[in-house]
Amino acid sequence: MSREKREGGGLLLPRRQFVRTVAGSAAMLAGSLAGAGTARAANPDNLPPNEPEWAKALGPGVDATPYGMPVSYEAHVVRRWVPWLTASSESSVNFTPLQDLHGFVTPNGLCFERHHGGRAEIDPADHRLIIHGLVERPIMLTVDDLKRMPSESHFYFCECAANSGMEWRSAQLNSVQFTHGMVHCAQYTGVSLRTLLDYVGLKPNAKWVLAEGADAAAMTRSIPIEKALDDCMVAYGQNGEALRAEQGYPIRLVVPGFEANMWVKWLRRLEIGDQPWYTREETSKYTDLLPDGKARLFTWVMEAKSVVTFPCPEKPLNGPGYYTIRGLAWSGYGRIKRVDVSVDGGRNWQTAKLVEPVLPKCLTRFELPWRWNGEGALVVSRAIDETGYVQPTMYELQKVRGVESIYHNNGQQVWEVKPSGEVENVRLKYAS
Repeated sequence: MSREKREGGGLLLPRRQFVRTVAGSAAMLAGSLAGAGTARAANPDNLPPNEPEWAKALGPGVDATPYGMPVSYEAHVVRRWVPWLTASSESSVNFTPLQDLHGFVTPNGLCFERHHGGRAEIDPADHRLIIHGLVERPIMLTVDDLKRMPSESHFYFCECAANSGMEWRSAQLNSVQFTHGMVHCAQYTGVSLRTLLDYVGLKPNAKWVLAEGADAAAMTRSIPIEKALDDCMVAYGQNGEALRAEQGYPIRLVVPGFEANMWVKWLRRLEIGDQPWYTREETSKYTDLLPDGKARLFTWVMEAKSVVTFPCPEKPLNGPGYYTIRGLAWSGYGRIKRVDVSVDGGRNWQTAKLVEPVLPKCLTRFELPWRWNGEGALVVSRAIDETGYVQPTMYELQKVRGVESIYHNNGQQVWEVKPSGEVENVRLKYAS
C-alpha cells in the first residue's frame, strides 16, 4: 500500500495495482460497479444456468431495419432541451448526453443542436455555394461539384460559446448533460476551405471571409482569412454519412477550435472582403462582459476544458468499492497534454490516463482508478493543453472575468459525491 495516495473519499490507486486488486475479487467488482451500468433489476429466468429468452426463438432478419437504430434498452440516451431557456424551440438548443457516451466520437443523432431560425430541410439539388468578393474568379458550386474535389477527413470537437453559461454565478443545473452538453466531436469529411480559396484566387487585400447560411435566420459570421486558410473545411459528411439536417445538410462550415456559432450550417455563400462584417448579434450578444463594464469581443477560441462524466449527477455510485473515474477534455488550441483529477476538491491531484487517440482540437477521454470508501468526496478535473494552458477554477475565472458573462466558461466542474452515492453539482467556497 506504500504507493497508494490517500485522497478525500477514498484512495486513488496506481493502474496496475488497481487491475490486480479488482481481478482478485470478482464478486466485489460486480457489486461495486453496478452503479456504472443499468439500474434495472435482472430477470433471474435469463441468468445462468438458465437458457435466456432471446436464445429460444429466431430474431428479426436483415430486412427489419434498413437504417440501423439503437437497441431499445438504450432509448433513454437522447438529446434533451430546457423549455424555459428560450422563447421558442426554433431559437433554442438541446444537449448531448455526455454521461451515456463511450469513446470520443459523438453519434450523429446525439450531437447537440443550436438553431437561430429552426432547422432547414434543403434539397441538395437546389442548393448552391457562392464564393465571391475580393477574388479573381467568382464561382457558384453545386454539392456534387464539391464532392468531385479532393476531400479530407478530420476529427474535431464543436462547442457552443454558451456551454456551461448558466453556471457562471453559481452551480445551477444538476446534470452533466445540461452543464456541459453543448459540445460534440465528430469526423468531418469535405473540402479544405483553402482549396476553394486557392481555386478562386484571393486578391492581395483579402482579409476576411463572410460565411452565410441558408436557414431562416440567414446566419452570418466573419472569419479572419488566416483561419480560413489554415484548417477550415466545407463539410458534407459527418461520421461516415451525410450531414444530418440539424447539423447543416447538405454542407456546413467547419472552423476547428473556434466557437460553434462560427461553424455556419446550411452554407450558401462565402464573401471575401478587406474588413469584417460585424453583425449586430456578434457585437451585442457574443461578447464576454467584464466587471469594469467593458466587454471582450471576438474571443473565438474555445480554451482548455474538461469534465468528469462518471461519477456525475446522472451516474451515481452504488456503494463503496472500486470504480474508474472517467471524463472528457478538449482545447481549441490543440492537443490535450495532461488531465489531473482530484477527489478532495482540488487540494490533491493525480494525473489521469489519456485514452488514445489524443488528437488536436478533439475530445479526449481520460480515466483514473478510484477506490471509494463511502465517505463524501469532491470530484473535479483540470485539463492542460499542449500550449501549457491550465484550465482555471471558477474562482480564478470569476476573479478576472466577473459573473455577468454567459460565454466561454471553461472553469473546473466540481461534483460532490455524497455518502449515499448520489452526486450533486456544487461550487467550492474557496480557491483550490
